[in-house]
Amino acid sequence: MFNILACEDDCNIRKLMCEYLKKDNYNVYESENGEEALELMDNVHIDLLITDIMMPEKDGYVLSEELRDAGYELPILMITAKETIDDKKTGFAVGADDYMVKPIDMDEMLIRVAALLRRAKIASDKRIVVGNYSFDYDTFTITVYDEVFELPKKEFQLIFKLLSQPNRIFTRQQLMEEIWGFDVESDERTVDVHIKRLREKFEGSRDFEICTVRGLGYKAVRLA
Repeated sequence: MFNILACEDDCNIRKLMCEYLKKDNYNVYESENGEEALELMDNVHIDLLITDIMMPEKDGYVLSEELRDAGYELPILMITAKETIDDKKTGFAVGADDYMVKPIDMDEMLIRVAALLRRAKIASDKRIVVGNYSFDYDTFTITVYDEVFELPKKEFQLIFKLLSQPNRIFTRQQLMEEIWGFDVESDERTVDVHIKRLREKFEGSRDFEICTVRGLGYKAVRLA
C-alpha cells in the first residue's frame, strides 16, 4: 500500500482529499505547510506528494525545489488556484510532475495519482530499477542479468529503502523505526549488522553502493 502526503493549508480541501485517497486504499498523511511536510518526511517514507502552492511557512514551490535538491525522486502533484502558463512553468521547473487547478475534481485527482505512480515505476508491485538490478518489493526478490534471488525480509526492506531515495542520509534510528518498528527490542546495532550483510552480498556491484556517513547514518549512492 502506498503512502501519500497531502500538503494543503485549507483544512476542508485537505480533509476531502484525504477521504478520497483513503477510499482508494492509500495510506494518507497530512500537513498544512511545507515545513510540516519536510518534518513528516524525515520519519515516514512517502511514495507521492500532493501539494498546494500558496501556503504559510513554506510554499509548494519551495517545498518541491528543496525535495529535488535533496535527491527525492517521488512524484509531486501540484494543486493550486493559479492557472497561468507562467505558474505552470514555475511548478514544473522546481520539480512538479503534474499540475491541477482548483477547484479540483477528486476522481480526476485519483486518476492522476495512479498515473504518476505508474510513471515513477513504483506501481502496485513496488518495483525499482537501479542499473542492472530490479527490486520487487512484493516478493523480496532481486533480478540481475536474468538471475533471480531472494533476500531476507529485513535486508530487502533496508536496501529498498535506501535505494528508493538515493543520496538521502538515514539515521540508524530512522531505519530502526521504519523497518523494525517502534516497539522492537533490538538496538541500533541491528542496522549495522544488516548493512554489513548487504555490503557483502553486493560487493561487486557497479550500479550502487551503501555509504556510511560518519556520525549520522547511511545512504545509498547510485553509480549507474
